[in-house]
Amino acid sequence: MNSPASTAAARYDAAALTAFARQLLEAAGLQRDMAASVADTLVQGDLLGHDTHGLALLAGYVKELESGSMRANGAPLTVSDKPAAVLWDGQRLPGPWLVHQALDLLTPRARELGTASLVIRRSHHIACLAVYMLRALEDGLLLMLACSDANAASVAPFGGTQAVFTPNPLALGFPLSGGGVMVDISASITTNGMSNRKHQAGERYEHEWLMDAQGQSSNDPAVLFTQPPGTLLPTGGRSHGHKGYGMALLVEALTGGLAGHGRADPREGWGATVHLTAYDLDAFGGKAAFLRQMDHIAQQCRDNMPVDPARPVRLPGERGLARRAEQLANGVVLHPSIAIGLKDAQARYGLKLDDARR
Repeated sequence: MNSPASTAAARYDAAALTAFARQLLEAAGLQRDMAASVADTLVQGDLLGHDTHGLALLAGYVKELESGSMRANGAPLTVSDKPAAVLWDGQRLPGPWLVHQALDLLTPRARELGTASLVIRRSHHIACLAVYMLRALEDGLLLMLACSDANAASVAPFGGTQAVFTPNPLALGFPLSGGGVMVDISASITTNGMSNRKHQAGERYEHEWLMDAQGQSSNDPAVLFTQPPGTLLPTGGRSHGHKGYGMALLVEALTGGLAGHGRADPREGWGATVHLTAYDLDAFGGKAAFLRQMDHIAQQCRDNMPVDPARPVRLPGERGLARRAEQLANGVVLHPSIAIGLKDAQARYGLKLDDARR
């Protein structure tokens, strides 16, 4: 859920925001090329409207660099490398950089082999999954990405009250003749990022998307911070949460299971286990045939009679792509909490977010 942009809100130049984020990450010790990759990924998240997983993460990333919990330089270790299946140990290097490096490796392999998968264990946090789906649209691939964090838990299995999973997001991207589809969903109804934001602001959700430690439904994110803590409800809620539960298990198998490293191992801090699979459309029915099928389905969805005529049916990612184009042209609207969260880091390193204002 993203905050609507006010027409009166300050606008920031996307390139200047990226430069600010890069400079801040470099000042905190991150290697230059890694800082550039992370900065661009975070700003792309805000451009798409995912404002809990864009620059809202920057202050936390800086603290992780300062503490040494995020590694500032180096390379992933190759644990296993077969033509279509690779396993890396990310050595707690910055997640966005690792994912882009993984896509650089996977894309030519998928072109040659038809499909290729790469799993990363011990990555740091990877930010907004939807951003990586832009690569699928640009490269004309079908891309799947799944992520879990074995170092944390905030979602209970269906029927239980104690957290086992993180929200365990799953993303899918593929091109259409015009634009493309970018799915970014999670196994929980809402996210930790949004819950933290609402808790800090003293806000509640409109619906009961959480559960306290006694198993009672709640709309108050404060239940996540009690002892014992409450949990986020799985996708499907109290009546159909078995669906989110099943999705969480799928993501765990694709990430921790295939990585051979996950919840059975000691915790290391905020991080991620990541699965990526890329499919070359020409290796199957062919790109033209893929587009014929998916363009047809997309048009059926867009032409579908809406429940509310003021809210026509749209494709996943359609609004995000439109928002990205608008904000690239007119400036990025940042959630007010982002500047507040970055205040201390700006002071420490003598940088000013306001310098990126249009």
